[in-house]
Amino acid sequence: MILITEFMDESAVDLLKRKYNVYYDSSLAEDSNSLVKLINKMKALIVRNKTLVTRELIENAPNLTCVGRLGVGLDNIDLNACEEQNITVYPALGANSHSVAEYVICASMLLLRKAYFKKNEMIAGNWPRQESSGSEVYGKTLGLIGFGDIAQKTRDLALGLGMKTVAYDPYLDKDSNVWKETKNLDLDNLLSISDIISLHIPLSKETKNLIDEKKLKLIKNSSVIINAARGGVIDENQLAKLLKENKIGGAALDVFNEEPVNKECAKKFEGINNLILTPHIGGVTKESNERVSEMIAKKIDTHLSK
Repeated sequence: MILITEFMDESAVDLLKRKYNVYYDSSLAEDSNSLVKLINKMKALIVRNKTLVTRELIENAPNLTCVGRLGVGLDNIDLNACEEQNITVYPALGANSHSVAEYVICASMLLLRKAYFKKNEMIAGNWPRQESSGSEVYGKTLGLIGFGDIAQKTRDLALGLGMKTVAYDPYLDKDSNVWKETKNLDLDNLLSISDIISLHIPLSKETKNLIDEKKLKLIKNSSVIINAARGGVIDENQLAKLLKENKIGGAALDVFNEEPVNKECAKKFEGINNLILTPHIGGVTKESNERVSEMIAKKIDTHLSK
């Protein structure tokens, strides 16, 4: 009755198993043929970001009534096809916000301070003290592109560290209370003045390569940019080029145009020192996995109990 295709906290899986027949196989995300065969009898589907919930899959799921997303991004789910078939989609809104916010702040500190990239030099017997001093985040300006729940939690952490915050979000009412402690700027101005730039936007037609070569060149050469939102919103090739030319101070990328990243795609990042690359893990911690899994288990249970 319930199909789970990606990793989920065991306690949440057990919660569902008490009431329903549950088929749990985290390898199904990469086995579309098996997924199509299994989906036929299922009333609920639970996925993360690797499982592609396509129109074809939905058309092979006559009994499907809901999809639970263990996360917040919905670009792997055909929402139009779901709506046409009256299938409700439940994202885990807010459940992993703290994890992503901490990732952004931590990456900001690592990139600005620079000292944490000196292990190999130290092991080799060098003492690169002067070049490792770096900068504080205190007093710096954090620019948030997109100002939803995760960005606002990131703002709160930044303010606690004595940072100034600005944001760009054309979809938020300019008179909203969320702007109380954050200056509302246009995108070009934000990119030009921010010491740290963090993206918090979904991937869509409007945001594809939003931060292109022209936008990247607005960034100060001392500034750093962090993307823990979605791959495809930054021109990765141009970012790598500008980092190699020392025209941008550093970057942290948790999401990529193609995932998982293969050797060929990763070549562009070779030789870049002030760069953090992580495997789409910004929103995944032990705690957030528990919160996300519990939230979706309860949402699916409530839906099927109607």
